[in-house]
Amino acid sequence: MRPTIEVMVHGDVEAIARLRLAAFFDGTGRTLQDDMDGLRGLIVGDGFEAAFVARDRGRPIGSCLLVRDEIEPAHDLTPWLAGLIVDEACRGQGVGTSLVKAIEARAASVGVRTLHLYTWQARGFYEALGWTTVEPFEQDGEPMLLMSKKL
Repeated sequence: MRPTIEVMVHGDVEAIARLRLAAFFDGTGRTLQDDMDGLRGLIVGDGFEAAFVARDRGRPIGSCLLVRDEIEPAHDLTPWLAGLIVDEACRGQGVGTSLVKAIEARAASVGVRTLHLYTWQARGFYEALGWTTVEPFEQDGEPMLLMSKKL
């Protein structure tokens, strides 16, 4: 598979929001409409924040975001790589790596020198891409890592 990585458009929003809800927001009360509204806000944003989508033969299969603020931030830092998601059937094929690189390139192009993210389960994935652990911490009783990358 050779997906294309492009800026998200309105036609991508529902499919990506469905992926995000299943991966990140199951049981939280966040609705499909809430997530779609948030993604639409990034599409029409101020030119700094951005949403990228991976497509396979035109079908959205993944996404990643560049945002100023993380949801319920535990650290007073900005900006963030957030919400990396790849359809389960498409994982392990370089889609996530391509999305992360797109966000890093976008951040660098708007003058970002250091980018941050939160993860736990994907720490090895990000380390392989040059991200470093800043500190482990707990959020909502769960282990978490703050990671960063100099661009």
